[in-house]
Amino acid sequence: MSSNIVEKDVHYDFLADDFKLVGEENVSHVDKNYASQSYWKDVLTRFIKNKGAIIGLIFIILITIMAVIGIHLNGHTYDSQIISHQNLAPRVPGLENIGILDGSETMNTTAGPVETNKYVQEGKTTGLEDTYYWFGTDVLGRDIFTRTWMGTRISLYISLVAVAIDILFGLSYGLISGYFGGAIDNAMQRFAEILNGIPSLVIVTLLIIVLKPGLLTITFSLMITGWIGMSRIARAQVLKLKEQEFVLASKTLGAKDFFIIFREILPNIFGQIITNTMFYIPNAIFTEAFLAFIGLGVPAPMASLGTLISDAFKSFTTHPYMIIPPVVVLALLMLGFNMLADGLRDAFDPKMKEM
Repeated sequence: MSSNIVEKDVHYDFLADDFKLVGEENVSHVDKNYASQSYWKDVLTRFIKNKGAIIGLIFIILITIMAVIGIHLNGHTYDSQIISHQNLAPRVPGLENIGILDGSETMNTTAGPVETNKYVQEGKTTGLEDTYYWFGTDVLGRDIFTRTWMGTRISLYISLVAVAIDILFGLSYGLISGYFGGAIDNAMQRFAEILNGIPSLVIVTLLIIVLKPGLLTITFSLMITGWIGMSRIARAQVLKLKEQEFVLASKTLGAKDFFIIFREILPNIFGQIITNTMFYIPNAIFTEAFLAFIGLGVPAPMASLGTLISDAFKSFTTHPYMIIPPVVVLALLMLGFNMLADGLRDAFDPKMKEM
């Protein structure tokens, strides 16, 4: 391509190779396709390629949707009791015609296994002929399907509380402790070690003496010790980054301490924060389920996955179907968060880049 300049009827022709950039031979060649991808787009690309993480995310989304709409899918509530409908096996319309989930169960008696179907045997007297319980009923005649999804709500609430505690308490505590160092860091770490030395079960038991068993007690127990793990991770990351050049440059330009902490250091450890928070969520969910299983969870008639498992365990030898739904939902929920956390860790790890 050439360009023409007309000046006093004199024509000058310039060719493309008439000019050469000074120092062009020293300019390194850059892969424009790779360089055009932003950091977050690169993370998203690696995350999508991780099939395990996608499956875990799908589990979490489906369980969350069912926790929202599940309690409204039939005419039962989580605390409604119908004594005449107690200990009914799962019965699902459509599937009963092919002999699956038709309301029949095998009872272990002294005379041997006996197959019964209360929907058929007591249908005319109790009006069970046109009644369906998708997950069956418990010993008090309560719908296990509705109670399972109500219990899932509590587990998801615990997961949100765990995230909030990690971000508000643990992250801020670790950032401040690691950045200022010295006597401040020493005092803050000794305080955290004292709290971490007290078992969570002891803390919950002491709180129950002061407060009533319930979500408030579990929330307070998580607030007391649940943030310590995140604070240690945040502190370690700050100790690694606070002597880097970009932090020293901000100090030289007169940036304030908290500006450097939350605007310079925090964005650089955001990946590790997200990953460790995802790993902590199933821990908190299991803690709530364990406390509920030993009788320190939400009081009746409120349902949580832990209380459902605890109640169903008492009838496991006679009615094993009661324990299956809460155990499966709890297992899928914890598995989903663990798979999601593992996928996020791989996505945020720079060493996982495919060059």
